[in-house]
Amino acid sequence: MNNVQFATAIHILAMLAIQKSSLSSAKIAESIQVDPAIVRKSLRLLGAKDLVVTKEGKGGGTLLAKPAKDIMLSDVYLAVTDNSTSLLGRLNHPDPNCFTGRQINLHITNLYNFAENKLIKALGETNLEAFTKQFE
Repeated sequence: MNNVQFATAIHILAMLAIQKSSLSSAKIAESIQVDPAIVRKSLRLLGAKDLVVTKEGKGGGTLLAKPAKDIMLSDVYLAVTDNSTSLLGRLNHPDPNCFTGRQINLHITNLYNFAENKLIKALGETNLEAFTKQFE
C-alpha cells in the first residue's frame, strides 16, 4: 500500500469503539505515533462518510457516529481511499511503441480492479465491533 490511511482510520475507529468516549486528535495521534494533523485528516475523511462526529475546540473530541456493529470495514476503506490512493499502486509509464508496453497498463488496471473488488467484498463481511473483539 502506498499510504497508511486505511491502517490509520482503522486504528482511530478501534480506539473510539473500545474507549466508548470522546477522544482528542492529540490522544489518538499519541497512540498511533503520528502528528495530530494526520489524525485530523483521517477524521475529516471519516466524518464525510458519517462514520465519526467531531466537536472542535476546547472540550472537543471525536466519537463514533453510529454503533460499531453498523460500521463495516469496507465502509472505512472506501472512506479513506480513492483512485489515487487505492490499495494497489499507481501504474508505470511504459513505452507506447513496445508491444507489451502499450497494453500492460490496461491489463494491470483490470487486475487491480478485480483484486480491489475482492478486498472490498471481504472487508464488507466484518464490522468494527467484530474487529475490536480481538482486543479483549
